[in-house]
Amino acid sequence: MDAPSELGDFLKLRRAALRPEDVGITPHPTRRRVSGLRREELAMLAGVSITHYTRLEQGRATSASDGVLDALARTLRLSDDETAHLKDLARPTAASSRPAPPRVAHASASARQLLAAMSDVPALVLDRHNDVLAWNRMGHALLAGHLAPESPDTPATRPNLTRMLFLDEQYQELFTNWNEEAQLGVASLRLVAGRHPHDRALAELIGQLTMNCDEFASRWARHPVRTCTSGVKHLRHPLVGAMDLSFENLFIPGASGQRLIAYTAEPGSPSEAALRLLGSMAAPLAQDPTAVRH
Repeated sequence: MDAPSELGDFLKLRRAALRPEDVGITPHPTRRRVSGLRREELAMLAGVSITHYTRLEQGRATSASDGVLDALARTLRLSDDETAHLKDLARPTAASSRPAPPRVAHASASARQLLAAMSDVPALVLDRHNDVLAWNRMGHALLAGHLAPESPDTPATRPNLTRMLFLDEQYQELFTNWNEEAQLGVASLRLVAGRHPHDRALAELIGQLTMNCDEFASRWARHPVRTCTSGVKHLRHPLVGAMDLSFENLFIPGASGQRLIAYTAEPGSPSEAALRLLGSMAAPLAQDPTAVRH
């Protein structure tokens, strides 16, 4: 990914989304050709020279101070996630600017042991690309019972939750509000891409989704940015029905962006009963790999 052009696209989109009236500018009724802020208006409001801002938007500035970026973020009314993304794009670190040799990620033995110990809790380990590196019996049954349980063990068959969100109909049908999930999936991927502009595997994933899914391409072009480390997933499981499950992302130190995600239900709720039922249905499949899967 080209960080300078990504920076320009991000600034243009956010500038276009902010109306003059939002920042106290009264637009002339006949002379204005654009609905959003002009470059010179944004630069003036942020206290930045128009030359410096233009160079930033055109990808010709080699650096920008915290003061300049914070002023632009305030003027554009960026969220904390969007501000962090702006800084990632404007000032990629030396480490992230060097293409890293491709390597296959694996879940550590201790992470796998932890997953196995969480026998009643759906859990899985993901890398920063959203590749599933490992899952426990409940994690597999909850999210991807239509896939082979051993599929995360081989890079060629390894599931990717973002790819599945846009290209796997059975996974899509799990979510009662797929549009919200799709928006969050793209927004979180944008954040990761800004932090790792030379990640070849990440660029290949984005390219594949852009080429094969118009819905993804349209959302990607709007450059949403958001991170989500916890919340509630509203699911409609094909075997046990509706469930509202809380989730937490737990980042694994020293594992290059790997994280463990666990899903839980409110005690005494119908969702907890459904989750227990799913566990009892998944147990025979784990014991007998030749059992019929639905």
